[in-house]
Amino acid sequence: MPNVRDRQLDGLRAVAVTMVLYAHFFATDGSHWGHLGVRLFFVLSGFLITRLLLDARRADRYEPSTALKSFYARRALRIFPPYFAMLGIVGIVNLEGARSNLPWHALYVSNFWYALRDEWTPWVLCHTWSLSIEEQFYIIWPLVILLAPRHLIERICITVIACSLAYRFFWPVTGTPSLMRDLLPFASMDALVSGSLLAAYRARSPSWPQWMRLSWLPFAAAFVILLWLKSTPMTPALQWATWIGMEVLPLVPLTMLVGSCSSGLGGYLGRLAELPPLTALGRISYGVYLFHPIVLSLVVKAQPLIPVDVSQQGSGRFVVAGAATVMLAAISWSVFEKRLNQLKRHFPYVVPRDHSAATSFAHGSNPVGLVHGRRDHPSVIHARANRGDAFQASDLQ
Repeated sequence: MPNVRDRQLDGLRAVAVTMVLYAHFFATDGSHWGHLGVRLFFVLSGFLITRLLLDARRADRYEPSTALKSFYARRALRIFPPYFAMLGIVGIVNLEGARSNLPWHALYVSNFWYALRDEWTPWVLCHTWSLSIEEQFYIIWPLVILLAPRHLIERICITVIACSLAYRFFWPVTGTPSLMRDLLPFASMDALVSGSLLAAYRARSPSWPQWMRLSWLPFAAAFVILLWLKSTPMTPALQWATWIGMEVLPLVPLTMLVGSCSSGLGGYLGRLAELPPLTALGRISYGVYLFHPIVLSLVVKAQPLIPVDVSQQGSGRFVVAGAATVMLAAISWSVFEKRLNQLKRHFPYVVPRDHSAATSFAHGSNPVGLVHGRRDHPSVIHARANRGDAFQASDLQ
């Protein structure tokens, strides 16, 4: 049976990667939109992997060791081949002299490389900081979700988010800003684990807490105001307050956006999120994110052959480098990544008794709607049924 995926979440991926391309190809003012796109990717990642693992825990034949091995195997099939292909290209061409520090990136500790140097050198691999943080998260978090008592998972999530927020409020005490404040894993756990908390909460309730329904719009408005004020002269204290606000304020709106799309937005916004060009871009968003700095570097070198200005930020660079990036990512997906992704079927999270059991779990639904001896809310069961086998296939970023 072909995989049925979360189309609106693909639409969100497209939005996130477009924000990154906008910041790196078009904006000239140090736009924060690229960072916001990465934060949206983090919320999506935390939500999707936690949802997958919690569904594995619900199955009758659940075994932690099997689920854990399958998770790591499936992640390796999805992430490693294109990532190391990208590193291979950089190493062979030696773009920006990056060959000498490739071991840091190959070991997924790029964030520590840039944090310790406190500079974005080499720039062509600077985007790997976020991929490294995700990989570090993938190593630890499945152990928490699969082994911790189920009733404690939401409390663990809240504790981790609180510690991550405390980490942000500690930084003004240290004085001068540095890349370390943004690149150490603690700085991104709030977004990643917000997605996880969403998955854990949604497993037992389809509704939003009232405080989130009342607060998301004021948080979003405050973020936009800070974004507008960012370019105005500020005292050091206000600069710190602005930085904290721009990191913290979007968390609730981003989490609600992911949760709403995972359930299925209705109306105009839902149809917009499911537009075929948008979902197609979302499907290849990992490749777009992975290859875009390399494409930009090569496009700039080829400026004498290009009739528009791609040597600096602007519309010419955005159109030319953006189109080349999307084409390369589409080729990578069709020829390379999609075929490897199909091998995931050999690594089910739960070993089924027979084909019908495999189909039932692949569709992520509990036939009788029971979880730990209780009957789920009908809308939760309906949402699972509508998602099809998205639990097995939606972890594609």
